[in-house]
Amino acid sequence: MLVGSGDPTVEARDLLRRKAGAGTFTAKVRAAPVTVEVGGLSVDTWSFGERPGDGGIRVAKGDLLQVAFQNDLPSANTVHWHGIALRNDMDGVHDLTMSPVPAGGTFDYVFTVPDAGTFWFHPHMGLELDRGLYAPLIVEDPNEPLAYDVDVTVMLDDWLDGYGLTQDQVLYRLKKAGGHTMGSGGMGGMGGMTMGSGMDMSSMGGLTGDVTYPLHLINGRAPSEIETFEAKPGQKVRLRFINAGSDTPYRVAIGGHSMTVTHADGFPVQPVEVDNLLLGMGERYDVIIKAADGAFPIVASPENKRDPAAQAILRTSASAPAPKVGAVLDELSGRTLTYADLEAAEGTSLASRTPDRTTSISLTAANGYVHGIDGEAFPDSAPIVITEGERLRLNITNNSMMFHPIHLHGHTFQLVGDGNARKDTVNVLPMSTVTIDIEGDNPGQWMLHCHNTYHFEMGMATTLSYRR
Repeated sequence: MLVGSGDPTVEARDLLRRKAGAGTFTAKVRAAPVTVEVGGLSVDTWSFGERPGDGGIRVAKGDLLQVAFQNDLPSANTVHWHGIALRNDMDGVHDLTMSPVPAGGTFDYVFTVPDAGTFWFHPHMGLELDRGLYAPLIVEDPNEPLAYDVDVTVMLDDWLDGYGLTQDQVLYRLKKAGGHTMGSGGMGGMGGMTMGSGMDMSSMGGLTGDVTYPLHLINGRAPSEIETFEAKPGQKVRLRFINAGSDTPYRVAIGGHSMTVTHADGFPVQPVEVDNLLLGMGERYDVIIKAADGAFPIVASPENKRDPAAQAILRTSASAPAPKVGAVLDELSGRTLTYADLEAAEGTSLASRTPDRTTSISLTAANGYVHGIDGEAFPDSAPIVITEGERLRLNITNNSMMFHPIHLHGHTFQLVGDGNARKDTVNVLPMSTVTIDIEGDNPGQWMLHCHNTYHFEMGMATTLSYRR
């Protein structure tokens, strides 16, 4: 029997998350058309605030979060709370956990936030994520063991609106071209498809995308609007990197600084020092740096694309000259964080236990820009069946020539093999397999999908389906 979002076990599990004395935090989230300056142009887009990335929420671990969502867009919408192990009926997936919120409509999202960490929220309708509809959700730990002086959030995004092709036109051209081997677009032109991206492998074994973007943003700002983070020399700065892009993995570095990675997808890891990070779409990393004296570029370089990089500034001196736009950092070619570096911090691993069952899925692609799982596009893809209390080991094999950042809703799985971090999004490189362990502790119907917006729209998704 299928366990739906209205099943009594959903409420029963949610009651276990609620702790005596926990607070209630209320917020409003409004999705609406806005006009903003991006890259020196006045462009029309959609946002949760005055510009993309605005409208974020900060709550405490264990709080009951009550969000009044107002949809002032011209089309139906939902909000998905990426990375949160919340109750199934609040997950924001249209026609799976809830009905779409119509244009002009409202919906109250009410759920407990059980884990501290860096999360975010975004729509789960069509190609809307490739607009400005995203914002951070930061869950703070009242007993935070990590010491730092400054806390900043760095949201990365690839940008089309106002620069030529719409998202629907990009998808049409991808489908017409039949894949990843030809296209048009680039700096100063219209967004399009990456020339030869299907065969253009990066040092990470194929971490690239399909779409050429004219701009890449940090916190909704192009390098011409330069986002600036301020600190004092010697302070410890916590940077929360979130890849909110639709088609772009980013290699991120900070000029003159190494970074100590402390969290992956919100969960603590054993600290590891690196020069740069690679983030697939939907991934998050928290790092600590000791700020030097001056003004330093923060660069998010689109991995294996010819697009211009996103850039911001870390400033600790008012008199220091601003770094030049287009700065090339030695750190970008230094030590890169890998999954093998990520060891779960003490107390954050899943309990040691032999999996009850092992199953496998295959990520597939075919001519005509068709994406799916085991050769079927959602909703025809077969669900991954799980029962409450079961430990499921899932092998995810990528049988395509593109990388796929795979995101599981409502759970934080554990990597198996090199590294054992807790994550909710994992990059599966071409012709490779990633193995994860999933604890069956959150009943309902949950999406598992590629976080490339265009692959997802073409069907690379299924459900983690609780049954009894």
